[in-house]
Amino acid sequence: MKRTDIRNVAVIAHVDHGKTTLVDQMLRQSGLFRSEELDKLVGGQHGLIMDSNDQERERGITILAKNCGIRIGDVKVNLIDTPGHADFGGEVERILKMADGAFVLVDAAEGPLPQTRFVLRKAFACGLRPIVIINKIDRPDARIDEIHSQMFDLFIELGADEETTNFPVIYASGRAGIATTDMAVPPKDLKPLFDAILEKVPPPDVDQDAPLQMQVMALQYSEFVGKIAIGRVFAGKIRKNQKVTVVRQKDGTTFPDTVVQLQEFERLARKEIEEVRAGDVCAVVGIDDAEIGDTICEFDKPSQLPALSIDEPTLDMVFRVNDSPFAGQHGKPLTSRELRDRLDKELHHNVALRVRPSDRESEFIVSGRGLLHLGVLIETMRREGAELAVGKPRVITKEIDGKTNEPVEYLVVEAPNEHSNSVMRLVLERYGECQKMENHGSSTHMEFYIPARSLIGLRTRMLTATQGTAIMHHNFHEYRPIKAGIPGRAAGVLISSETAKATAYAIESLQERGSLFVAPMEPVYAGQLVGEHCRDNDLTVNVTREKALTNMRSAGADKVSPLKPPVDFSMEMALEYIEDDELVEITPDAIRMRKIYLREADRKKFDRHRN
Repeated sequence: MKRTDIRNVAVIAHVDHGKTTLVDQMLRQSGLFRSEELDKLVGGQHGLIMDSNDQERERGITILAKNCGIRIGDVKVNLIDTPGHADFGGEVERILKMADGAFVLVDAAEGPLPQTRFVLRKAFACGLRPIVIINKIDRPDARIDEIHSQMFDLFIELGADEETTNFPVIYASGRAGIATTDMAVPPKDLKPLFDAILEKVPPPDVDQDAPLQMQVMALQYSEFVGKIAIGRVFAGKIRKNQKVTVVRQKDGTTFPDTVVQLQEFERLARKEIEEVRAGDVCAVVGIDDAEIGDTICEFDKPSQLPALSIDEPTLDMVFRVNDSPFAGQHGKPLTSRELRDRLDKELHHNVALRVRPSDRESEFIVSGRGLLHLGVLIETMRREGAELAVGKPRVITKEIDGKTNEPVEYLVVEAPNEHSNSVMRLVLERYGECQKMENHGSSTHMEFYIPARSLIGLRTRMLTATQGTAIMHHNFHEYRPIKAGIPGRAAGVLISSETAKATAYAIESLQERGSLFVAPMEPVYAGQLVGEHCRDNDLTVNVTREKALTNMRSAGADKVSPLKPPVDFSMEMALEYIEDDELVEITPDAIRMRKIYLREADRKKFDRHRN
């Protein structure tokens, strides 16, 4: 039977195409909130209700998928906001299993980009028929008809059937809170979106008399009740205090447990309830050993649902104990046991992450979907007060038919016409293959296939070459035979030889050697990277040298040369910058780059053995 009193809708899109802004406007126009209540939820930090995580507000992207429940008349709608960045695709893949329909947003000026292709492919794999929303129609450079045609071509390219390619289209502006199904009709509000949910999103097809089957799609943790398993009931009913059997996804083993508390999504919170029927999304408290992908079944009739398929990680990074001379000054240095426990805790809800021990006791190799995926984890640990050191990201290769293959990414770059040659040069010298190049007025749209190794450090160089005007997005495409070595960092680095505070006198004398990373009176230690050399070799320098005191005065003694401001590295920039023999030291108050071997004699010994 079909449950006509409920709809499960996911909202998917490429990053920055206005997905979360549109969901927020839907909440505002749903009539379920007072305006002062919404203002309190927003908190004046970012302006978006659904972006509740601190990093989401600061970065302006959605990192975690979130559920909310609204009502349209007598119909309950479970609305699911998903991440738009390719690195958090693991969230999108499993959340789509909870939905019966999907809104696919695309920017009216930028059109479909790599993540649009990714989320559409996943939606088709889950059997969904998406509703296309062309967002930001009020942009002066909007290309509405052209974008409509591009979305049709993308549906055909991804193998959509005839019925799916006849997709409904809604034209909207999330920021203005308006939508229409006909551009000839001036939009007033988001009523066409609410109508589309009722008319175009199919109600869930369920069997309420069958034995219970609920699959765990997400996990949360509360200090008061412990682990909370969130998922969808696919068959039967689940009740409070019910005895259940849980079937593990990874090995098919079972264990009994009891549902202590049952919650449904009501507005932006969860409300305790006695029973949840098939087709609905709910949260279960009391099953502390549940993992993502596990099936909660009838106690005496365990029956496992199909396993969740999550794409494999493409990037490795070494996490290790911070052993620098400044360890413990700003935060709590994690021991190897504490670091392992923290990473194990992350594995419970971060399904796209993998962790394995390294050859060294104090190191772990963490695998993720991309640099941003791992960067968010590091930033979260840093904000928790932890100190650690991480190594250079490396791509994960595969053996296919006896040949080593590497991941290749689909890269899209939008840059002003005058910088298109710089973009082409940067990408092609890193073994990129140009697939498409179009002129969009004053900007050039370029599409490439490029090895994932080549993307490490590319964003920083491209922003420099285009004066910060280039916009680039990428997404995993496929594995291909590995190519020759990708050119690394062109310049060497300046390495501190002493542990003390940097002085203006020493920095002034080193400015002709290259650009500096430290400011006067900033503490440095031996082995720390303090600048970039103007040549291709590393140079050990004394950045703490003080001016010798004497009673003799010269004519130019009081002349002061202006110091160039130091180069400021964000964490992602530092991770892209370092080479294989270097680390990034992460502390709550500072991000430093250093050599793995701090003593110069140890570095020379390591170089001799390597060569």
